Order: sequence, then C-alpha cells, then structure tokens
Amino acid sequence: MPVYKAPVNDTLFVLNDVLGLERYNNLPGFADATPDMIEAILGEAGRVAEEALFPLNYSGDQEGCTRHDDASVSTPKGFKEAYKAYRDGGWIGLAVPEEFGGQGLPYTLHTAVGEYTSAANMSLMMYPGLTQGAIAALLVHGSDEQKATYLPKMVDGSWSGTMNLTEPHCGTDLGMLRTKAVPQADGSYKISGQKIFISAGEHDLTDNIVHLVLARIEGAPEGTKGISLFIVPKILVGKDGVLGARNAVSCGAIEHKMGIHANATCVMNYDEATGFLIGAENRGLNAMFVMMNEARLMVGLQGIAISEIAYQNAASYARDRIQGRSLSGPKAPDKKADPIIVHPDIRRTLMTIRAFNEGGRAFLLWTALKSDIAHRASDEKERQTADDILGLVTPILKGVMTDKGFDHAVMAQQVFGGHGYIEEHGMSQYVRDARIAMIYEGANGIQALDLVGRKLALNGGRAAMALFKEIGDFCEENRGNEKLSFFTKHLKKGLNDVQGATMWFMQNAMAKPDNAGAGSTDYMHLFGLVILGYMWAKMAKAAEDGLASGDAAREDYLKNKLITARFFMERLMPETALRKARIEAGADTMMELAAEAF
Repeated sequence: MPVYKAPVNDTLFVLNDVLGLERYNNLPGFADATPDMIEAILGEAGRVAEEALFPLNYSGDQEGCTRHDDASVSTPKGFKEAYKAYRDGGWIGLAVPEEFGGQGLPYTLHTAVGEYTSAANMSLMMYPGLTQGAIAALLVHGSDEQKATYLPKMVDGSWSGTMNLTEPHCGTDLGMLRTKAVPQADGSYKISGQKIFISAGEHDLTDNIVHLVLARIEGAPEGTKGISLFIVPKILVGKDGVLGARNAVSCGAIEHKMGIHANATCVMNYDEATGFLIGAENRGLNAMFVMMNEARLMVGLQGIAISEIAYQNAASYARDRIQGRSLSGPKAPDKKADPIIVHPDIRRTLMTIRAFNEGGRAFLLWTALKSDIAHRASDEKERQTADDILGLVTPILKGVMTDKGFDHAVMAQQVFGGHGYIEEHGMSQYVRDARIAMIYEGANGIQALDLVGRKLALNGGRAAMALFKEIGDFCEENRGNEKLSFFTKHLKKGLNDVQGATMWFMQNAMAKPDNAGAGSTDYMHLFGLVILGYMWAKMAKAAEDGLASGDAAREDYLKNKLITARFFMERLMPETALRKARIEAGADTMMELAAEAF
C-alpha cells in the first residue's frame, strides 16, 4: 500500500534558509509567523495530512462519489469526518484577514500547507480548495454586504464555494457562454443555463454551497465584454444569515472521470435560480480572474504534490525491491539480487523527480511570497514589481508543474514495473489524478499562449525584464564564489537561452503570429527550467552557507542538497538549448500540412 510523509524539513529549508522569511516581518501577518510558529504549523499540517487525509486517498478513489435520486451527492466513507478535522483546525482561513474569521498569516505559509494536504488526498482537498478561490474573489470584488453574508461561513468551512465557467459548447472561449441572467425588481437576477465539469458542485460536507457563476445579462454585448459574475447559493440566505429555501440549482449528473474520483465533478443545472451580481455588470471576467489565478497557483501546487508522493513511493519501493546485480559488482552479496536502487537508470528516474520536486517547491513558495509582497507591502514600487512577476510566472508555474507532475507520476510508476500497473500499489491513482491538472484552470497550451501572447509583452515587457535582472544580478553577485561558479555558469547559460528566445519572438512573432503559437509551449518550459535553475542556485548557496557555518546537525542534509543541485544543472538544465532550438525552428513546417491531411 502507498506511503506518505510530509516534507516538513525541505519546506523549512526553503522558507528559512533560501527565502529568509524573517526578513519580511514588516509585512502584515508576517511578524506573527516566527520560525518556531512556522515549524509548529507545518508539523501539525503534516500530521493532519498523514493521519486524517492520506488514509482515505486510496479508499476514496475506489468508492468515488454517489449521486442520489433527489440530486444530492454523497462523498466517500470517512470524508465528512476528515473534512471536519481539517475545518476544525482552522486551515481554510489560515491566510484570510482576521476581520472575516481568518488568521491573517502569510499566503506563503498557506501554500506550504497546501502541498502536504493535496499530496495526501487531492480529491478531498479540492472541496476547501475551491472555497478558498471563491473567498479570494469575494474579498476583492464582493460588496460589504456580500462579504458579511458569505465570507465568515466560508472561512470557517461550514459553507463551501465553487466556480462555474464551462458549458457543453464553451470551454476556453468563454465569450460563447449562453447562461443568462434576467434582472428582477428586487435587484436580484434569475440565472438559467447549464454548467459542466464543476468540481465540488454538490456534496455532503457543508451546510451550503456558494456557487460563483458566469452568465450574460439580457441585452449585454456579445463575447467576453458582456459577461457578469453572480453569487448563486445552493440554499438562499436570509438577512439574518439564517439558511432559508432551497435555490433552483441542482446537480444533474456526476461526470465519470479518469481520476479524482472522490471529488464530485458535476453537471450543474440552473433553472431560474436566484443570483446576486458581484461587482459591475459585464465585468465578470475581471472578478472571476481573481479566483482563476488563485486556482492556477493551487493547480501548480497539485502538480508538485502528486510528483512528491509518487516519488516517495517509488524511492521506498526501489530500496526494497531486489532484481538483478549492480553493474559494478554485488551490493547485497548475502541476497540473490541487489535492490534496484543501485541501478543507474533507476537513479536517473528518482533523481530527476527529486530535483524537480525540491526545485518546484522552492519555485512555488517563492511565487507565493511574491503574492504576499504584492498584496501586503507598503512600498508601491515593491508591490508593483512583485505583482508583475507574479502575473508573469503564474502560467509557467501552472503549466510546467502540472506537465512535469504527470510525467513524474508515470516515471515513478515505471519504477514499480508490472506492480505499478496494479491498483493496490496506488501508482495508477497518482497517474490518473495528475492528468487532470494539465487540463483544468486553462489547459497548458492555453497557459503557454497566455505567457507568450499576453504576459510577456505586458507593460512593454516590464515583468520579464525585472525577472531577468533578478536572476542576472544573482549570477553577478556570486560570480566570484568558487563554490557557486558551477551553478551560476549553468544558470547564466539558461538565462541567455531564454533571453535569446524572447528576442527571437520579438523579431519573428509580430509579423507572423503562428511563430508565437508554435513555440509557446517550448518557451513556457524553457522559462520554467530557468526559474527552477535559479531556485537551485539559491538553494546551493544556502546549503554552502550552512556548511560554512558549521551546521553539523544538518551536514548530511546540506551535502545531499548540493548533490541534487549538481544533478539538476548537469542533467536537466541543458534542456534550455533544446527548447530554444525548437522555438527558433518557427511555424512553417508545423503549419504546412493541409487540415484534411491530418
């Protein structure tokens, strides 16, 4: 059966040694996040993940959700109790402002906790995960009355939230949506239409479900300029906050999916349901994008989380499974064969996943810190720079982390050989669960197009230039450090490749947009490799500093960190040149075949 151990020490290394979280205690909420408190919170989060959530991951996948004749939905056995344990711990409101019942702690800390819980049980954690996205949208765009009515109950977990975008004919192109909203005399709207693929759309974990629904008000302009966002609660809420009548919204079906079986992915029917406008008319996408961007970061987190739990199980299996002899001579002469961990190709597989996981964790937490700075810093320039970089790297984090998360779940499954294909070992579930993360919250091809077509050129390329400068400054500052020269040399080469590819787009994509489309996915992964390389260079510096300070208690840990850093630079970083060559091949050959030839 599968195993999982929350990587608390690795998270603490990134937060304390690499990011230096204490340096940000001037930001609201950070002063309370002392090193001792962070360690205690992460330790408790790890315990909840390992003891309350993880034991239900396999059984929940096997049982799935059940829709009943009255359109209600039951989650798998044990989910209600596990959700209650998560809710009672206050985890949903960890980073939410205190005025709405949250704890006001850094979003960075919330993100660290999210990795553990998503790795332990991705399906279960999607229920509160969607709620947190809805909370984010209401915090920014909800009226004072809406915040007072919905946020406290959502923050304490007694109500949950969803996002309703997709329709049967309308996925990425939201301008095609048909769900309509008819104004009523009392200021509310009647919402009618059907939404599909709605995660956590109906379930038995909370007393109410607050749906955020995109719809078009009668007479609104066509396309995305005519979309509005509405609160459509499952159960209507009275002025005193007491739940009243059931709204005209129901689950028509549960989708039969490849993975995440324990999350109810619903077809939602709105039959003149009562809804309430969020923000201004025809500005719904602006409000929904707050939720979508938060969700994209959380989906990137899921990619890392699945990669981590898949790695842990593959490494455990490789240490125990004996097959064949080491190429350099027996390593277990008292046994009939050596454990497969001695074979170089198994090592290649495990080290590739490990290097990604540790670098990806740093990338994730570094990005979350940018979000904290963007939302909490008092200096306007500091906020703007952090917000610029956050916007730029969000599609990279989502796309690269989930692409690689799935790849690594498959690689980890391969370590098991035939046993990886058998359900009881759990690896099949990780492969199946990881696959959806590449699709939802914007398929990864769309993330790449968003990066190249919109984010890269935004504000005259200000964000990319700021990030290039940050990475370049790191290389320059550490150029004279002999212990870091190996890492900065490889990082600088990658930086040159991404800058060169960026320049190529500037010269070749304006007149011929297909060149941008053809190279966008390679560019996203090229940029992702450079950011991961930057994270590894920073981690190598932190490890060298720790060793130089005589940190005997962590000597082996820090040396292992440097070994993994070298592996990343030797084996993974050179891919930047390959990605750049593909980009510069352009679109001509790709677009030459006639459509009917495919």
